[in-house]
Amino acid sequence: MSSSFPKALEEAEKFSEPRSQGDVESSSLTSKTKGEETDVCDDTFRVTLDPSEDPTQWSVVWRWFLAFLVTFAGFCSTFASSAASFTEDGLVEDLHTSHEVSILSISLYVLGMGLGPLLVGPLSEVYGRNIIYQVSYVLFFAFTWPTAFPPDMATFLVFRFISGFCSSAFLSVAGGSVGDLFAGAEVASPMAMYALGPFLGPAMGPMISAIICQHIDWRWTYRLLLIMQFSIIILLFTVIPETYEPALLKRKAARLRKETGNSEYWAPLDRQTWSLSEKILSSCSTPFKLLLFDHMVLLLDTWSALILGILYLTFEAYPIIFQGLHGFNMQDTGLSFLGIAIGLTAATLTQPFWNRFIQKQAAKYDGKPPPEVQLIRGQVGGVIAPIGLFWLAFTTYRSVPWIVPIIASVLFGFGSYYMFTSTFTYLVIAYRPVAASALASNTAWRLTFAAIFPLFANQMYNRLGTVGATALLAGLLTLMMPLPFFIYRMGARLRKNSPYSVAS
Repeated sequence: MSSSFPKALEEAEKFSEPRSQGDVESSSLTSKTKGEETDVCDDTFRVTLDPSEDPTQWSVVWRWFLAFLVTFAGFCSTFASSAASFTEDGLVEDLHTSHEVSILSISLYVLGMGLGPLLVGPLSEVYGRNIIYQVSYVLFFAFTWPTAFPPDMATFLVFRFISGFCSSAFLSVAGGSVGDLFAGAEVASPMAMYALGPFLGPAMGPMISAIICQHIDWRWTYRLLLIMQFSIIILLFTVIPETYEPALLKRKAARLRKETGNSEYWAPLDRQTWSLSEKILSSCSTPFKLLLFDHMVLLLDTWSALILGILYLTFEAYPIIFQGLHGFNMQDTGLSFLGIAIGLTAATLTQPFWNRFIQKQAAKYDGKPPPEVQLIRGQVGGVIAPIGLFWLAFTTYRSVPWIVPIIASVLFGFGSYYMFTSTFTYLVIAYRPVAASALASNTAWRLTFAAIFPLFANQMYNRLGTVGATALLAGLLTLMMPLPFFIYRMGARLRKNSPYSVAS
């Protein structure tokens, strides 16, 4: 799941002010001229973007098309994580392994997705978004081949982890591309579309995988991933342009220096004093400092991690419920995930309502509502999701029609989306000075839960039964239900005592 949704909100706000146009603007910065350090110089040669070069000034249709492509790429990355769920029987039979080991096909991929953003994020800030997309997706494609044609289980698992690591670019960076394309208030609707992609991917993966595994061969699940990846690679190299403004400015400055022979043209990235290694070190260390020393971050991260862990646990639980109790075949069991997908999609469609709600809240606070306003949606989701899980738990009896627990999963999907987006947006606004690190901590913690939960699903459901195991998960969510209400009331006081967050 993506951390880039709120990161893009941060970047969109940063670039939402009117941009000066033309090749140059006047300002003062310290620079070196002819090898000598000067305190202040005339920055007449600082480049800016012309209207035709500014991504926010491109046609609306073109910007929405690019946002859709980015959404599809993010969808494919998370789709690949759960698509492995129905290939486990094939792995056991053909690669001579145990069912417990086969579950690692999900867990190792998700673990790779969680670690990748720590490296990819800093690289994108130096080299731009497109080169990161291109390199990572080519590697994603290359390292998926051994999983589609695996010689043995060890090779398969190693390359599942590596391919998950390479897929993470569209989770950590791509939402920023949407923020590059839409400024200010424009960003909310396309961002809602983008946010759905990484969430919908895990719900759709089992549906497609089940159909393929029942009617063709489990290996074709991974071969389908290759086809999807190759189509995205073609688009990355032929259609999708660079949208990151600092990278565009740096390229323009280099072009002007070459065309004019004047070496004084420059862009802000040319004057950065930090090194790439320093950025990577900070990217890796600060998220863990937040988890260790900021209790509010730890609680919110655990809340969202629990819901994602439960979502990934359903990849093992649903076959127990629908195949074991209702006699579904593999294809029908996969289609039972449609309830979660419908819930996620329905929650996305309520975005216009929340846009108006936030605008009204902003009016009450002279245009600057406190970050805690963002948690109101999380309060709604925090109530709906456990209701859906309790409903699911107590309707898993054979005597209850199969459609009833699927309807319950709609509520779970709906509430989950609200919880995710509320947490992400709050972290961006409340921890703006370290927003990227706050989101990286959330991503790493969430995907750690998502990697671990499927590993104990079978043992838990075999020991507690479908009712007891699902009710236990619902109970854990219920225990966390007061969290958004507590932070809504106490958040301002807690932020004052945090060295990382924005003061009240």
